[in-house]
Amino acid sequence: MKNFTAADAAELPNVRLVSHPLIEHKLAILRDASTPTFQFRMLVDEISHLMIFEATRDLALKDVSVQTPVAQAQAKKLATKVMICPILRAALGMLESVFKIIPNASVGFLGFQRNEKTAQAEFFYAKLPADASERVAIVIDPMFATGGTAIDAVKFLREKGVKRIKFISVIAAPEGLKRFSEIYPDVSVYTATIDEKLNERNYIVPGLGDAGDRVFNTL
Repeated sequence: MKNFTAADAAELPNVRLVSHPLIEHKLAILRDASTPTFQFRMLVDEISHLMIFEATRDLALKDVSVQTPVAQAQAKKLATKVMICPILRAALGMLESVFKIIPNASVGFLGFQRNEKTAQAEFFYAKLPADASERVAIVIDPMFATGGTAIDAVKFLREKGVKRIKFISVIAAPEGLKRFSEIYPDVSVYTATIDEKLNERNYIVPGLGDAGDRVFNTL
């Protein structure tokens, strides 16, 4: 598998490769075709849990005062309102891990379905919080393949007035990242690994198969 090089990174300055030994270990098990559904689902959750730390590193904080059992303490809390946007349906496997870290985040659902004949994502549903335009949107989807779904998702959110958007994906293809970065160079994409290529059916190679089917056991 081709490694993501410094030259690749220079061409895609908005792409953040989240590297960690635990992520690498879990990715190896996640890719394995023999990994059972319950473990696959758990691994997606765990990898997403580790990645969310990096994606939220630059969120703004505000000073607060809290009463400890001993004395008054000066501390910090998030000043940023967050909206998690899972792309249905595979990203539902990532959602719980985000709630563990940001329990007061709002959720904005984005529904896209892959057309197997055209390999294009077709929009079918959206439900955003009323104050979506005031929030930082973190779009989540396990697979970043052609980039088409990501582009459509960001376009939809921008039309709804959302100004600050991030994207978290477990596995990405270079073709999709390049296409996305050309259109939205200001949107950061966080991924655990960048694979070799897309095949003739626009599936990521080596990838891990259909993430939605493996999460929900619909193979």
